[in-house]
Amino acid sequence: MRWIAATVTFDSPDRALATDLVADIFYALDLKGVVINDPDMDPGQDWGEDAIRPSEAPGVTGYFADTESSGDKCKTLEAELLRLQDTADIETRVEYSRIDDQDWAEAWKEYFWPEKITDTIVVKPSWREYTAGPEEIILEIDPGMAFGTGTHPTTALCIRMIQTHLKTGDAFLDVGTGSGILMIAAAKLGASIICGVDNDEVAVTVANKNLQANRIDQERFTLSTGNLVDKVNQTFNVIAANILAEVILELLPDVAATLTDKGVFICSGIISAKKDLVRSSLDEKGFTVIQVLEKEGWVAIAARKTDAGGPKSETDLG
Repeated sequence: MRWIAATVTFDSPDRALATDLVADIFYALDLKGVVINDPDMDPGQDWGEDAIRPSEAPGVTGYFADTESSGDKCKTLEAELLRLQDTADIETRVEYSRIDDQDWAEAWKEYFWPEKITDTIVVKPSWREYTAGPEEIILEIDPGMAFGTGTHPTTALCIRMIQTHLKTGDAFLDVGTGSGILMIAAAKLGASIICGVDNDEVAVTVANKNLQANRIDQERFTLSTGNLVDKVNQTFNVIAANILAEVILELLPDVAATLTDKGVFICSGIISAKKDLVRSSLDEKGFTVIQVLEKEGWVAIAARKTDAGGPKSETDLG
């Protein structure tokens, strides 16, 4: 199959907001891959001498199948970008290119190198060599055509929170599992039951391969394709959702019903401008915010399920 890569660059004083709004347009078009182009990303010495340098302009690249309907998607994309200019004063430019399946799957790998997420957790691409320290936990990942390398701030913040709040023996659910990296982290941190759900069949296939590559016992995990938590019929001690703020808000009633008493909900994929909106919604739905982490304009929030009329308190950690 051939794919069309639509690269949108922009000029905006609020780069994180512009990135999120452009990515929202791509997600609404049901694309199979979205890549953030960040010119400030510093590969650093751990990436190796042959690492490809970041793009010079900020932007977002979306990939969609080159089919008979691709022309309509391009027109819709361009119309939405014009609307974005009118409503948010964000000027954009879009360029298209056609690529083969194999080219897409391989070209981006040059950007992905082992990265230490916490003091003890390292995300390692399956095609890179890395010598682990005695206390390090290695999450080996090959995202393929799914989301989630672990190096994006939203995923890294989720992993930090899982390490903080998940206890040995907990049941863990990952909503929008992508590559399965959060499931792998939960499994290696001691979760006894690990479940993941994604509305993309490709993501579920990739997650299954990654879990097996990390030697996670198949009796410990389940994966399903579905719309958010529609197919979930048990309760969990910890639920993670690394998705968009708007989707998180829609999820809250289902999350509240799926969490155990005093269970923890970890949500990420939130831009700083929408932090207060998500926090207030969590409060309204009977959650107590217990931790907030921010990195590079992105926010992750951990909240504990409480009685709707119970006391509210919060802890902000940088």
